[in-house]
Amino acid sequence: MSIEDLIADFSFLDDWEERYRYVIELGRELAPLSAEEHSPENKVQGCVSQVWLVTEPHAEADGPHLVFRGDSDAHIVRGLIAILLRIYSGKTPAEILAIDAKEIMAKLGLNEHLSPQRSNGLYSMVGRIQRDARAVSAAAHG
Repeated sequence: MSIEDLIADFSFLDDWEERYRYVIELGRELAPLSAEEHSPENKVQGCVSQVWLVTEPHAEADGPHLVFRGDSDAHIVRGLIAILLRIYSGKTPAEILAIDAKEIMAKLGLNEHLSPQRSNGLYSMVGRIQRDARAVSAAAHG
């Protein structure tokens, strides 16, 4: 599902309750992480909930692409992870770094409904994704 598809899906949801339920539903579709992947190295700092993010670089003809997997102990956060994975996973580091997550969250109508703590956690996850993209890019060009 593309970012455009996700934005279209959200545009059909009239109120915040429907969007909230949809975010939780997206989180239920996440593949579970293994016990080993729930590690301190994969834990995202800056989130109130427990969040783990696994970054897997895959070599492609046009350079590395990053595939992300994640999990949380909170249903809404699992849904936010699912949204971030749809936005970022499978892209090159340059594509990842060019994405404006705040603009996309605004188009999804999520910015104004997330608590400040949830927003901080969400952007901590985005920061982690961007940091990993920069590291893979530096390794590929270093």
